[in-house]
Amino acid sequence: MKSFLVIGVGRFGRHVCKKLFELGYDVMAVDRNEECIERVLPYTVNSIIGDSTNGDFIKSIGVGNFDTCFVAIGDDFQTSLETTSLLSECGAKYVVSRASRDMQAKFLLRNGADEVVYPERQLAEWSAIRYSSNNISNYIELPGDNSIFEFKVPKDWIGKSILELEIRKKYNLNIMAIKLDGNWNMRINPSIIFEDEQSILVYGENKDLEKFFEVESRNLNNGGKDRG
Repeated sequence: MKSFLVIGVGRFGRHVCKKLFELGYDVMAVDRNEECIERVLPYTVNSIIGDSTNGDFIKSIGVGNFDTCFVAIGDDFQTSLETTSLLSECGAKYVVSRASRDMQAKFLLRNGADEVVYPERQLAEWSAIRYSSNNISNYIELPGDNSIFEFKVPKDWIGKSILELEIRKKYNLNIMAIKLDGNWNMRINPSIIFEDEQSILVYGENKDLEKFFEVESRNLNNGGKDRG
């Protein structure tokens, strides 16, 4: 079973702990604030009040025993940076640090972070994407300007096959799976006919996906008049 260390359990850190706990993983939480620690007790196997910028304290935790260490500190970048550096120096296997700006990310990556996350930016981007289209229900951003989107089958696709619609040729997108009644079908072939209430997973470059959703949104508003 994987184990995780979460340092800084304010709102973001607390949600990380809770989700990891729900997924069945062992979580240890660290924070200077006793009240914050008390809030995550139900989601952790161990919670410690301590100063993550203290080298002796970090060493005493045994950070090398965790598969991933999260630095979720959001209100004090200097503390976040020092904590990230100490985790790396003390043998942490993988360090994920929180940032709010690109400049912070650069410093974190130079000082021990293996990966940087932007919770506020990522939530904002997801919200913009999710609510800019009535059909999108989920998406995963991948490296290299690629993404996977889950969305409802467009109305004008219903009753037509993948081959007939020429999805890859027209949109440069790849259908990965089709869901109906909560079950995903990963065996995709060109003869599959789209049905009402289906959802599909589509993979592609962001520029192609953006173009596709822009066209679909326009078609929805115009009753399909823009489709060539």
